[in-house]
Amino acid sequence: MMVAMGAFVINDSIMKSLSGDVPLFQAIFVRGLFATILIGALAMVRGVARPQSLARQDRWIAILRAAAEIGATTCFLTALFNMPFANAMAILQATPLALTFIGALFLRETVGWRRWSAVGVGFLGVLLIVRPGTEGFNEATLWAVAAVAFICARDLATHRLSRETPSLFITLMTAAAITTLGGLVTATQSWTPMSFSGLGLLALAACFLFVGYLFSVMTMRVGEITFVSPFRYSILIWALIIGWVVFDEVPALPTWIGAALITAAGLYTFFRERKLA
Repeated sequence: MMVAMGAFVINDSIMKSLSGDVPLFQAIFVRGLFATILIGALAMVRGVARPQSLARQDRWIAILRAAAEIGATTCFLTALFNMPFANAMAILQATPLALTFIGALFLRETVGWRRWSAVGVGFLGVLLIVRPGTEGFNEATLWAVAAVAFICARDLATHRLSRETPSLFITLMTAAAITTLGGLVTATQSWTPMSFSGLGLLALAACFLFVGYLFSVMTMRVGEITFVSPFRYSILIWALIIGWVVFDEVPALPTWIGAALITAAGLYTFFRERKLA
């Protein structure tokens, strides 16, 4: 899981490094082409690349999941292109807390006062990072928060999928949908010429994206979810290191405190759910 998180961060850092040279949707389209080819090749090897791999009862859920993934990718990369690297990653870690909130509010799941307190502490951490009303606040932070909402919708849809549908086919379908959107938007804009180094970086980003998907799916299928999930927070360590080394970004003190609060609240929620189970 830690390798998967590192791969996702490297992919995002490559995308951010190209933000000044390549338009957002053009970058999504080109990276998506490489990623779809890689995921499609693995799906063909495993015999799950056919449309028949999608169970009939999962069709609309899979479409909803793909739409949510498109929204999450667009919002998060828009935020990433316009705000400090570690800040965007830290806000994204509020997703498990948001899912706990949604589960209690809309799915009638029982949440005790301890987990409600953890959710409150986590969202306080988000406010410390976003800091509305200050000079550090801009619309990019709202894009990051919107990405959390879309990720929650994606995860809820994923939870509704039946076991008959292979995870790899869903991943392939999602990659193809994101690539198609990138291509459609790019077709309405003027194409920005890209250097071989730019294409190479996008191909490299697709490889790391592929590794992230593959390792996370493999881990979730083998490991106990309540044990594996907390290791997702290792993404913050990767983000802080890459933000400092690659982009020369040192987070402000409120960001450090906010990230610590989000991580602590998320870990407590996981361990509390495990104890109750």
